[in-house]
Amino acid sequence: MGMFGAIDASASGMTAERLRMDVISNNIANVNSTRTAEGGPYRRQLVVFAPRGGSASFGQALAASLDAGAGVRVVGITRDETPPKMVFDPQHPDANAEGYVAMPNVNVVAEMVDMITATRAYEANVTAVNAAKSMVSKALEIGR
Repeated sequence: MGMFGAIDASASGMTAERLRMDVISNNIANVNSTRTAEGGPYRRQLVVFAPRGGSASFGQALAASLDAGAGVRVVGITRDETPPKMVFDPQHPDANAEGYVAMPNVNVVAEMVDMITATRAYEANVTAVNAAKSMVSKALEIGR
């Protein structure tokens, strides 16, 4: 791994986790959105990560992490296709004939847990970048 490979790998993780936090924030913001442009309630979104280089197995990903350019990339953002929660509220403008409203499939508690996980992963990458910077700095001091 080159001198800046560790920083590059951690930076890719920070970028991916930032996007994940944005998607989670969007999920929480739409927890009560019963109407969308596509019709129906809001659907929870999920971020899909993959190792850079397209490694298929854990062993390949581990071996690739020792090479320069290792890291993570966002493959896409998918919609969670679990069915919406049906809540009885006959007064709601989006209620069906039986009085049930299709609510988004967003669980705020699960989203908060995901947000904490994303925040901790981001912090771990920041720590790795700082450690790499410190090692590079100490290596440069050897020549003085």
